[in-house]
Amino acid sequence: MAHGIDEVARAAGVSTATVSRALRGLPNVSETTRRRVQEAALLLGYVASPSAASLASGRTRTIGLLTPWVTRWFFSNVIEGAERALRTQGFDALLYTFEVSRYAPRRRVDPDVLRRRVDGILVVGLPLHAVEVDALHALGHPMIFIGTGVDGRVTVRLDDLGTGREATEHLLGLGHRRIGHVTGSPDDVSPLSPPVARREGWAAAMAAAGVDPDPALEVHGHFDVQGGRESAHALLTRCPDVTAVFAASDEMAMGVMLAARDLGLRVPQDVSVIGVDGHELGELVGLTTMRQPALEQGAAAASLLLGMIAGGPPPASVVYPTTLVERGSTGRPRTVATA
Repeated sequence: MAHGIDEVARAAGVSTATVSRALRGLPNVSETTRRRVQEAALLLGYVASPSAASLASGRTRTIGLLTPWVTRWFFSNVIEGAERALRTQGFDALLYTFEVSRYAPRRRVDPDVLRRRVDGILVVGLPLHAVEVDALHALGHPMIFIGTGVDGRVTVRLDDLGTGREATEHLLGLGHRRIGHVTGSPDDVSPLSPPVARREGWAAAMAAAGVDPDPALEVHGHFDVQGGRESAHALLTRCPDVTAVFAASDEMAMGVMLAARDLGLRVPQDVSVIGVDGHELGELVGLTTMRQPALEQGAAAASLLLGMIAGGPPPASVVYPTTLVERGSTGRPRTVATA
């Protein structure tokens, strides 16, 4: 039968407060006393209550995690990376989803759902209005953004501009000149939004190569397979001279490949396709991609946040590069095919 903290205190000859401090590893307890308390607790089968420890410290040991989705590749991998890092430090994640839909406005973030329930906040790829950021900041907890950044806040993200430029340069280097671009939502307008920066990289690479980044070559794929498929149908029908497509995510790129098949086009003989992410299914379908370390981004953000909770200064934002992974979905355009 397990015993309570009072019995552990009597057995060790100390106060219950000393038992609590000793078992939680807090300072102001000598090593001799700490060992005596630990031995008494082990002998009596006492296990400290996590909720009691939280109340005593004023900490919840819980991190609020706000995200639009949990099923899409980037978000699920970032969340997994963050949760792994939190668990190793004895923290839990409290997950809130705020679905971003092309058909209905997103519900506003209510900071009251986090009040007195979390020690810090991670925002994963969720574009927030300034009033929402201010309301979350008013809770007084450290906060880090992953993916979609906010000016003046700590962000863990990709070099999205460089990613868009390198993906487009890969296609230009193969000889393509009419290169379409599948981006996110029309509502993505923040300069720190990944699709905005990736679009700028596409346009910059095209302009540097002396190729007009024609607005007719841009379509919105809403970062899912179906959106990529629908938008690529429109693009390839409207601009049949397009020989390559840069999609801002692998899921949209897979939708582009499906659209090409629907239209009787071959990949890469008729249209080359490149995405961004490093989705596990990319290898199965032979998708060329700009691979990103999503798990690592989640773990890094969680670790930085825990450092801030422990009293450390706000860290600098972290920017990750991507790596070109060339597979069978990109090749030379049919117009410059060699004998």
